[in-house]
Amino acid sequence: MGSPPVIRCALEGWNLNLTGRIGLFGGTFNPLHSAHLLVAEAAYEQFGLSQVIFIPSGIPPHKEILSDVTREDRYAMVKLAIAEFPHFSVSRIEIDRDGPSYTIDTIRALQGDYPQGLCFIVGADLLLQIETWKEPHELLASVPFIIAPRDGIEMDRFLVPPFDRARISFLEMDEVDLSSTWVREQIMSGGGIPDCVPGSVARYIEEHGLYQYREPVHAN
Repeated sequence: MGSPPVIRCALEGWNLNLTGRIGLFGGTFNPLHSAHLLVAEAAYEQFGLSQVIFIPSGIPPHKEILSDVTREDRYAMVKLAIAEFPHFSVSRIEIDRDGPSYTIDTIRALQGDYPQGLCFIVGADLLLQIETWKEPHELLASVPFIIAPRDGIEMDRFLVPPFDRARISFLEMDEVDLSSTWVREQIMSGGGIPDCVPGSVARYIEEHGLYQYREPVHAN
């Protein structure tokens, strides 16, 4: 991954007090890799969260899923990867939901369960696509966001609408330069499972023969 520069919150007052909140960390996790764990751990430690809940998407609206990998596979891989972290958990809320997995629906469904408050952990690249998400303005207003830096994305891109009214905090960590897409490509090309995949997840991939086919599907 190298050692890219750190994006820091240079604007006084941007980083919010999120102590005690629950961090929701959504994604396809196809598969989960070390950068996912690093981001979750950084959010937990830097903002004093009470826990981080990983939320694998059931049917992601913006991504295709390989036909040999089911939603249950992705859920199982997350569960295995976080087993050593007592402050991490995984939710089935989107895995069990019919239809596309929309973040705003998940937040609305969970808000009443956590009176200590929620926040949402997301990569800078994904948040920049917010206008393509369901009810983007309502989503930005619903909870604070913790942003993980991504290679080449400057913080000032979140100073303009629609982000100017959102509650945004930035993680102080190396820019994330690792993707599940790259991991899958390595396996498909015969390069083996990269070291950035946790051992328990690598064993699951091997035992179930995952990522051997390229045919994409939207639902699984």
